[in-house]
Amino acid sequence: MSDKPEKPQSSAEAGQLRRWLERWPVEAEVLLALSAAAAGVLAFLLIGGTVINGGLHGLDEALLLALRNPADVSDPVGPVWFEELVRDMTALGSTAVLTLLVIAVSGFLYLTGRTRKAVGVLVWSAAGTALSHLSKLGFARPRPDLVPHAAEVFTPSFPSGHAMLSAVIYLTLGAMIATAQDDRRTKLYVLCFAIMLTLLVGSSRVYLGVHWPSDVLAGWALGAAWACLGWLVFRRLEPRNDSAQ
Repeated sequence: MSDKPEKPQSSAEAGQLRRWLERWPVEAEVLLALSAAAAGVLAFLLIGGTVINGGLHGLDEALLLALRNPADVSDPVGPVWFEELVRDMTALGSTAVLTLLVIAVSGFLYLTGRTRKAVGVLVWSAAGTALSHLSKLGFARPRPDLVPHAAEVFTPSFPSGHAMLSAVIYLTLGAMIATAQDDRRTKLYVLCFAIMLTLLVGSSRVYLGVHWPSDVLAGWALGAAWACLGWLVFRRLEPRNDSAQ
């Protein structure tokens, strides 16, 4: 008789456990995104702290010189056509190109009835840009003077704005597009292409001599963290947009 009152409680607990297990894939994705964002911020702070204390300078110089002709540091390694190709790659992370991309995506989302997501893309991208500029002003690290610059620059060096903003825009949009896909191969393709673009843009800044490698690593870290948080935001908006259509 003493066992009878416990049956409803045991049944309720089993029901709660079953519901929790059903939600686990979703909770795991959220936890993974938050962990990745935290790791990105931590990596950025560690790199920034090391740079402020004078660390990584020797490694930065060695990597920068490794991409230059030993007989003439004004000449990047590789043929002339490759240097022009790298300039084209670095343009993919420029303010003009990224701004046009954000406007195009936001306009498409608005015209297809996803107003909240359209506004979200604009706001999130603008906030990431502001974070990049504030970070540059806070560290105020001079640009590399070890080799001549193969591209014009107008802002402080740390973190790399091209590396950070390409991560913010390409990774956020890539994650948003991947979330809307059902096929795993399509998701993987979109995410891998977004990551590839981000890596190419950041690497091009070091090749052109306008950034220390640590600038680029810091930009990638903070940009990826911002993109992970953006994925959580747009994932939250997705059901509302779908129900509104």
